[in-house]
Amino acid sequence: MITVFGSTNLDQIGTVSRLPKPGETVAGGTFSMAAGGKGANQALAARRAGAQVRHVSAVGNDAFADLALALLKADGVDLSALKVVDGATGIAMIFVDAQGENVIAILPGANGKVTADDAEAALAGLTEGDTLLVQQEVPQAATRRALEIAREKGARSILNTAPFLPDTAKLAPLADIVVANETEFSLLSGRPIDQLDAAMQDWVNRTGRSVVVTLGAEGARARTPDGPIAVPAIKVRPVDTVGAGDTFCGYLAAGLDAGYGLEAALRRAAAAGSLACLKPGAQPAIPMAAEVDAALN
Repeated sequence: MITVFGSTNLDQIGTVSRLPKPGETVAGGTFSMAAGGKGANQALAARRAGAQVRHVSAVGNDAFADLALALLKADGVDLSALKVVDGATGIAMIFVDAQGENVIAILPGANGKVTADDAEAALAGLTEGDTLLVQQEVPQAATRRALEIAREKGARSILNTAPFLPDTAKLAPLADIVVANETEFSLLSGRPIDQLDAAMQDWVNRTGRSVVVTLGAEGARARTPDGPIAVPAIKVRPVDTVGAGDTFCGYLAAGLDAGYGLEAALRRAAAAGSLACLKPGAQPAIPMAAEVDAALN
């Protein structure tokens, strides 16, 4: 069983010819809304990868909540630990340019009301056979307590360092596996991107834990106490990269939870992340397991 402890948002997405600079107005094209939030995205990805998934999160008592939860419900994610609070559901405002690159602003709403007590209540039943997956779009005190509980219970824990926060470096060593992109890991390690391999090895030496760095079109690299791993991405022409990292994390957690070795789980996760770039939106673009397996074969 995978428990995803994290955010639920409704994404509001506008397409533009290019991303605006500060103070600049750029004419746009289409507008759409789609379920999102890093926690919810990763929960749906793990579910579509074939895992049993429980999502611990919060939404508001507004009209956006049902839209934000629609795909999770449709795909059978367990929402029994979901908290409904007075106020707004979290919102992500996203601009996507003609090359598929994006900028995102997050308004946390109900996500900001997830607490350490919620972690205590929802994660009390974790066991050694379970996997906990967390990100950083709910208050850090809650995320920290979730990681501490996983350590106490002997469950596998995975921390995605997005969005990178001032205290991420203090939080990250609590996780068994840290997943970061190049920029995030440079911030985490304090080393420039061109020293990535050495910085990853230093992380393993200092913490005794594993680290995974996603490299976009170049796939992903990992360092573990047992050595390095590198896996390729599938070559695609991206339409929208907004959900690729979350898809990677969800598929990685599902692979490990199913008993795959890290290299096999990473290979499947990298393929899934590539396929998630072929459609607009975060959750609507997450591929099904059969699509990923077909691409790998």
